[in-house]
Amino acid sequence: MKSACGILLLFLFASSSISYFKYERSLQPANSAGQHYVVVDETIWRHSRPDLADLRLYSLQKELPYAITFEFESPEAEQKSLRILQPGTIGGRTQFLLDMSGAAEYDRVELTLSAQDFIAHARIEGQDDPHGTKWVTLGTTTLYDLSEEKLGHNSTLQIPLSAYKFLRVTVVGSIEPSDLVSATAGITRPEKVIWRDVDSQLAQEQKGRETIFTFSFPENVPVERVVFSIDPGPQNFSRSVEITEDNGQVIGMGEISRIHMLRNGQRIDTEDTSIGIHLAGAGRYQVIVRNGDDPPLKITSAKLQQYERRIYFDCDAGLLVQLYYGDAKLDAPVYDYRKFFQKDQAATLLRLEPEIRNAAYTGRPDDRPWSERHPSILWATIIAAVLLLGGIAFRSVKSQTT
Repeated sequence: MKSACGILLLFLFASSSISYFKYERSLQPANSAGQHYVVVDETIWRHSRPDLADLRLYSLQKELPYAITFEFESPEAEQKSLRILQPGTIGGRTQFLLDMSGAAEYDRVELTLSAQDFIAHARIEGQDDPHGTKWVTLGTTTLYDLSEEKLGHNSTLQIPLSAYKFLRVTVVGSIEPSDLVSATAGITRPEKVIWRDVDSQLAQEQKGRETIFTFSFPENVPVERVVFSIDPGPQNFSRSVEITEDNGQVIGMGEISRIHMLRNGQRIDTEDTSIGIHLAGAGRYQVIVRNGDDPPLKITSAKLQQYERRIYFDCDAGLLVQLYYGDAKLDAPVYDYRKFFQKDQAATLLRLEPEIRNAAYTGRPDDRPWSERHPSILWATIIAAVLLLGGIAFRSVKSQTT
């Protein structure tokens, strides 16, 4: 009997009901049947659970299953160690083989080099037989180290997705065989990202040689990066960036750079003006661009961005659908729809209407212990019991003395 009651209470307090949600938003009716989606915005983040577990879709008083997606694909991060074979010099050029047997497929090779302050040109070829003569050209990469000029470095060989058992690398430039320390290979598929701007104002100020952006944003709203718009004037720069909390504690760092140069016949063209961060809490933060002894960069704007989150679901044309949220005790839903979800590229975006308070909201039944729900009665009972026991004890002592 007790176990049955426990299951009933668990069901009562974990299941969803329209009357338990504080907020609701209407969805624009769909023009056709099939898969549709809405985008999670700051309004939803502000009033839902941080993990979005309390989101529910209802139509005609019936719950609609859904799936939440992050609009990005993570790159493959695993790297396989490689053997560097036969490093030497031929015709004044450094040449070596890479044993790729540890990597079934790969599209990049990361070299660790001891050389500094150089620009070199690397040609990559592939073949299954290290002693064969039919090497296939896979591409060329510019390797460089411009640390002295504070412009960063690159030691990654980018090639098409390949499965050759051996690679032959020929380097034109000031890299010697003795500069080869190690090499790794792996697959890094480019991220397919849809970024969404976070509604936040960044106040910019210049303090000495530091450019500082101060911002705050609502509680629960995640931020995945800061992206800068920089005047195209300076051709080459590399500046360190720190993200700090209001108390000065560093919670993230990175580097923004732009390099366009021709040196020793080798061309370098790279640009990265964003910093990845992971913030998801109310507070006041600073993004500090450290310019060193160089003139401050002309940063025309900076904005916060997050990976777009989408709520996918199926419905018929013209169906009225409501999104409900704001139930802190609700568990995440478990739908077959989510387990077998496949994104339809023809899915249409539906607009969310402004948020309103749920008129049917009553809140969940109070599941606190009786003592927490009625503390005044509890204390009155305790005090009465103490007085009663005290009176009995006093009478007992008095009767014994007489």
